[in-house]
Amino acid sequence: MQDRVTFEYAIIRVVPRVEREEFFNVGVILFSKRKKFLGIKYKVNQELLKVFSPETELEVLNEYLNAWKLICDGATAGGPIGKLELSDRFRWLAACRSTIIQSSKTHSGLCYNPDEELDDIFNKYVL
Repeated sequence: MQDRVTFEYAIIRVVPRVEREEFFNVGVILFSKRKKFLGIKYKVNQELLKVFSPETELEVLNEYLNAWKLICDGATAGGPIGKLELSDRFRWLAACRSTIIQSSKTHSGLCYNPDEELDDIFNKYVL
């Protein structure tokens, strides 16, 4: 048990019509302070997007999600938010917003390997 570390995660959701509050899961953001890990994994189900919002362009949505990845990775192209500490970047990405891309409330847990946990959560809640 001593080898396990705490982590926090949020599910990334696409909310095509914010006023209707209908959404579907497209990804996961996971943060582990002790392991100095911040990871993101996403995939948009094209068929589900067409059902929810035929007018939403997949390319535009993927560009927005890629911007989240740049911030998560701390890339220069992530702008000022991408330059923040890992914990601040996670909090910014997981903050409540009313846009087409939102995140769930944060959840916490214990794991041995944050990267494997990210994959497990992604497989469970997105795929």
